[in-house]
Amino acid sequence: MDLFNSEIASNLLPFDGEVSYYGSIMSIEKAQDYYDKLLRNINWENDKAIIFGKLIITKRKVAWYGDQPFDYTYSKTTKSALPWNKELLELKEMVEQKTGETFNSCLLNLYHNGEEGMAWHSDGEKDLKKNGAIGSLSFGAERKFLFKHKVTKQNVAVHLEKGSLLVMKGVTQTHWLHRLPPTKKVKTPRINLTFRTIDLKSKDSNNS
Repeated sequence: MDLFNSEIASNLLPFDGEVSYYGSIMSIEKAQDYYDKLLRNINWENDKAIIFGKLIITKRKVAWYGDQPFDYTYSKTTKSALPWNKELLELKEMVEQKTGETFNSCLLNLYHNGEEGMAWHSDGEKDLKKNGAIGSLSFGAERKFLFKHKVTKQNVAVHLEKGSLLVMKGVTQTHWLHRLPPTKKVKTPRINLTFRTIDLKSKDSNNS
């Protein structure tokens, strides 16, 4: 970690993990500009998941980008990363400068309105660097984001602003679940970028 260039944000979690919320890291105008460009320039497609042996197509749309055409498997489906575009590289550099972390991939989500959300889960897929940082950028509609401890069931909530950055790292995924709860109050879309690190050593060992 580059301690000289990174900024430090307080930990939202009381124990068993690290979640830092930096708030908005850009102007409202810049956040709106990126939202418009991401809506137009990302290769969005409906997400797929296999649940109880059935293929489910979600209303939510997703996209997967990276340094290489990484395969990434979650919800029993596999995606191959597309090459970065200009906006994603700019945002990746911005997040890396703020946090002192480095990332080689990004999973994007497009929620068309508040009725689309994400159920409780942890980002602990074997493709990801163990205990690695996940940098989450939010654009468009502001939404509530929740954490729940897997043992104590304690909840922590944060309101995600336009252009805001939230970072999960350390043992957060081991001990906490997170979700984006649906709400009928939000009528407009939200775009979320989650910058991640695919573990190349794990990939090499799995392919050898």
